[in-house]
Amino acid sequence: MRIMLVDDHPLFLEGLQNLLEVHGIDVIGTAGDGVQALAKAKELKPDVILMDIAMPNGGGLEAIQPIKAALPPVKIVMLTSFDNDDNLFEAIKRGASGYLLKNLNAEELVNMLHDLEQGEVPLSPGLAARLLNEFARHAGGTEQNARTQQEKEPDKLNLQQTEILTLVSRGKTYKEVGAAMGLTERTIKYHMERIMDRLQLENKAQAIAYLAREQKKDNKEQG
Repeated sequence: MRIMLVDDHPLFLEGLQNLLEVHGIDVIGTAGDGVQALAKAKELKPDVILMDIAMPNGGGLEAIQPIKAALPPVKIVMLTSFDNDDNLFEAIKRGASGYLLKNLNAEELVNMLHDLEQGEVPLSPGLAARLLNEFARHAGGTEQNARTQQEKEPDKLNLQQTEILTLVSRGKTYKEVGAAMGLTERTIKYHMERIMDRLQLENKAQAIAYLAREQKKDNKEQG
């Protein structure tokens, strides 16, 4: 895993770089704001970018989409002190692969970065539930949006896929889902890839949003 760090505090950057390198993670470069982050990302082509939100001369939120447009494979994880729902939701909508708070300890951060390699969405404790609630609140939209979305979803999920996605939406890791269903972690990851292919979605957050919308639709029909 080749990581680039983006933060406007040099002392924090140096400490974080040392911490990650002690745990065997390759930090290939740093940047002090969103504008520098875009230029450095194009030059270094990291696998993962750990990026703060509030920075002078270009914040992290504003940098997400330009970086993703230039380097679609890169995974951007926000690492910030802002425990703010608006920032959380906006970061995920713009294409961030995760959202972590700076009050994590070293072991938690390293473990979440390794989970990211396995396809997990790294979120600080409690944030997954808040994301799901937000998706559920906005699920469905207008009838026109529903028809448009239906056109994008050629197939429905089978029972096993629905169960897997339900467990994932509750914040369980692929390993925990596999244990609950008597399947391997690799099998769960395979099924999640098939789920996103079938629904023509780009990431796990969109798959959770799909589930929230379907559950809302079922509740209306039953009511």
